[in-house]
Amino acid sequence: MAGCEMGPSALRIAGALTELRSLGYAVQDRGNVAPAPARQIRHPNTSIKALPETIAWTEALAEAAYNASGEGVAIFLGGDHSLSAGTMTGVARQAAEQKRELYVLWLDSHPDLHSLDTTTSGNLHGVPMAYALGFPGFASYFPPVRAPLVQSNVCMMGLRSLDPPERELLRHTRIGAHDMRAIDEHGVVPLLKRFLAQVAEHDGIIHVSLDVDFLDPEIAPGVGTTVPGGATFREAHLIMEMLHDSGRVRSVDLVELNPFLDERGRTALLMVDLLASLMGRRVLDRPTLNYGYRRRSGSP
Repeated sequence: MAGCEMGPSALRIAGALTELRSLGYAVQDRGNVAPAPARQIRHPNTSIKALPETIAWTEALAEAAYNASGEGVAIFLGGDHSLSAGTMTGVARQAAEQKRELYVLWLDSHPDLHSLDTTTSGNLHGVPMAYALGFPGFASYFPPVRAPLVQSNVCMMGLRSLDPPERELLRHTRIGAHDMRAIDEHGVVPLLKRFLAQVAEHDGIIHVSLDVDFLDPEIAPGVGTTVPGGATFREAHLIMEMLHDSGRVRSVDLVELNPFLDERGRTALLMVDLLASLMGRRVLDRPTLNYGYRRRSGSP
């Protein structure tokens, strides 16, 4: 989506680098990734949008993610969720070479399990998980997946918008899928604890993919795919705090921020706050906020 192109700039302006440095991290901003040259390519599904461009971005992002995830905690600022087709496959390749078991925590209202054949919207931010899992429907179009994700190593939380083909496919996978009803009934703690125990049992590492629409649009309006009934402020922060306590997160996607749809930067600031919680900022260290807006020095 075009508005998401401004997402990385908005996250930088909202203080992502400053927050990380304040936590004591040595931060290197590697700038924006440039896509590989786009090839002329068509698919029989005529609804598909921007296929050559998405493939070119996936190639570039996979290489960038492979390199960055071998050198520290890699943080990828998006952009729409098609970004994860590249980041997850690049991170998975690096983990395989290091002989580490990779797990993915997918925080999103959608599972993004469409293939090029099943998408009816044609929006390729709906395919990255299917692609990274090595599902059929991408061969001869997208780059080959060298290290497909393991289905049972994927945990999805916050699901509440699935198309019929995705719903049917999800029923036949070993993906751990928790919709908002599960969160309402059980809370995020037992669901996430179960996933983190699985990761710890296999001495695994975690890639977190956080879509803005995981959050309720009342607190995060800056997204083009708003779905009511998402995670609350505290649920989201609790997840980030528990992930930090696990000590196993090695890479993160922050995606689908559309500043054009945001309200005075509320969503960008919230995403940066969540990143800070993931990287170790505690509630008692949090600066006073006024419903999404930072206090100015000296203000009442």
